[in-house]
Amino acid sequence: MSIWEYANPVRFMRSTAKLLPWVVAAAAICVTAGLVWGVLTPPDYRQGSTVKIMFLHVPAALMAINGWLMMLVASLIWLIRRHHVSALAAKAAAPIGAVMTVIALVTGAIWGQPMWGTWWEWDPRLTSFLILFLFYLGYIALWSAIEDPDSAADLTGVLCLVGSVFALLSRYAVNFWNQGLHQGASLSVAPGERMSEVYRYPLYLCMLGFFLLFLALLLIRTRTEIRLRRTAALRAREARR
Repeated sequence: MSIWEYANPVRFMRSTAKLLPWVVAAAAICVTAGLVWGVLTPPDYRQGSTVKIMFLHVPAALMAINGWLMMLVASLIWLIRRHHVSALAAKAAAPIGAVMTVIALVTGAIWGQPMWGTWWEWDPRLTSFLILFLFYLGYIALWSAIEDPDSAADLTGVLCLVGSVFALLSRYAVNFWNQGLHQGASLSVAPGERMSEVYRYPLYLCMLGFFLLFLALLLIRTRTEIRLRRTAALRAREARR
């Protein structure tokens, strides 16, 4: 079976109807268990209990970036192969990614204030992350501003290509610029920088949970977008009669 068969809305709806309950259940279990486990971890010897914000901040930031990259892949599929489900999936992912970005920005400010003495700093990674959030808002606004769905998918696909630069900057800004207050990658494999197992394993579980949460919300919203597209087509057909 080819993966492109799932570009058919009927097959997509049938397949995801069976998959969705399992994804929702797995997301609920992993997110709850991961956050509870994270809260129960001991305070860090340097950052104290504020380090526990990491279990919310890091997974949210990861999904904010990867959510945009998922939109990029879906947009490219639409621009190249004109599969409507991929365009609707990209549209559905944008509000989820925007919320993840807000969570990452807010928790980052809360985490950073005791460490830096300020709620905000025009650090390269923070700035690129803020710009990524603005791209999310612009993407959502562009979909809302254009009535023709195919034209909206085309223009938002181009916008997604441009915004992907900032998604990558948000991910690798610490590697590009050594200056700035933001710490390096939380899950480094470099010698002497590897996170303690006490924090690493619950963080892995939180990351898995947020991925499954993103996937569950994406499936729900994509299914909703398909239903709305069907409803609009039926209304247009009735209006022509």
